[in-house]
Amino acid sequence: MLKRKIYDDLIYWKSRHDKQCLIVKGARQVGKTFIIEVFARNNYRYHTTINFVQNPAYKTIFDGDLDIDTLIKQISLRVPKSQLVPGETLLFLDEIQDCPNARAALKFFTQDRRFDVVASGSLPGINYNEVPSYPVGYVDHLDMHSLSFEEFLWANGVMPASIADIYDYFDKRKPVPSAIHERMMELFKEYIVVGGMPRAVLEFVNTHNFMNVLKIQRGILADYEDDIAKYAKGTEKAKARACFLSIPKHLSKDYKKFQYSIVERGGTARKYGGSLMWLFDAGVINFCHNISIPELPLEGNAKSDVFKVYMRDTGLLMAMLEDGSQEDVINGNLGIYKGAIYENIIADILGKSGRKLYYFEQNNKLEIDFFIRRNNTATAVEVKAADNTKSKSMEAVFNRYGIRYGIKLSAKNIGGTKGIDSFPLYMAMFL
Repeated sequence: MLKRKIYDDLIYWKSRHDKQCLIVKGARQVGKTFIIEVFARNNYRYHTTINFVQNPAYKTIFDGDLDIDTLIKQISLRVPKSQLVPGETLLFLDEIQDCPNARAALKFFTQDRRFDVVASGSLPGINYNEVPSYPVGYVDHLDMHSLSFEEFLWANGVMPASIADIYDYFDKRKPVPSAIHERMMELFKEYIVVGGMPRAVLEFVNTHNFMNVLKIQRGILADYEDDIAKYAKGTEKAKARACFLSIPKHLSKDYKKFQYSIVERGGTARKYGGSLMWLFDAGVINFCHNISIPELPLEGNAKSDVFKVYMRDTGLLMAMLEDGSQEDVINGNLGIYKGAIYENIIADILGKSGRKLYYFEQNNKLEIDFFIRRNNTATAVEVKAADNTKSKSMEAVFNRYGIRYGIKLSAKNIGGTKGIDSFPLYMAMFL
């Protein structure tokens, strides 16, 4: 079983006296169903699962009146082995995006309060299927991602106490012992290749066979394309697919600002902007917006129409590249993609920690990969695939814009100069 951080969030939700029905949202195949069922078994005397994709006929339960007494009778009659005992039962409505009426019913379950109700759904359907009456103000929300780097470490047998020891080196700015540093860099490269999709991680943990992992990842990518065909409307289908397939081409460029002309010659924001937002809402990509000036508030200085695009799971990005790219990451021979892959993994890690992503670029020359708020200061973050490159852009923003603190992430051990801390790439999880 994969240990997931969201489990603690579910426990906290259960303990709240003011809890409402809960919707757990996430991209396809990030492990929503599995973790909710584990939570149900461990924390409730009874639980009943209704999966609207596995059993489409269950949708008719919600076709009539949505008052709770009627729904209880319908569920008890139609769902085998269902036990609905007030105060002791979790009702799990899985793949709720396929039953808009069930989403509308969440309001009435919240008002009734006899049962704890958790719903889960894939983001394309959650965001784009029509709901007759969305239960605004009557549901709590949790977002779920593929495994974070820390969760990947747990899956590979790294104990939380060991991670705490590594954090102590980070906190005290003391170099990590070389054997630990080398092992952590090895695990970090494996995380780049495997990513965090649960099936891919389990396959890697059990077999350490990268080709098997790649087959799983490409199957997931095919499922994403199926989702585009299923949920995108009309001409949006082809445009969303074109944007999706263009992501590796964008990241191979030195100038990584998203350019619609790479999607299609003469492409414009008017034609493709909605398609990109569709991919974001579906949990496939992250936006990283350019800031006009490197100072707080970052969101206030962000340019809405100038941005980079990263995949939310770097393992899936690797699966979009040609065969052999996985071995190139492990051996450090990625060529034009090297910087892009390492930027994507840091964007992935920061995004999973809940951060919005920002960067600073000026005149196609001076560029800082990321800017974050840290200790109430605008903090420059540079990502270096190699360990011997100087931070010319970092020095420039210090001199021109009065930035006082920067972080350099590379393969090197902990070090740094005045105002710039240098950390190993794997320590991005501590930011």
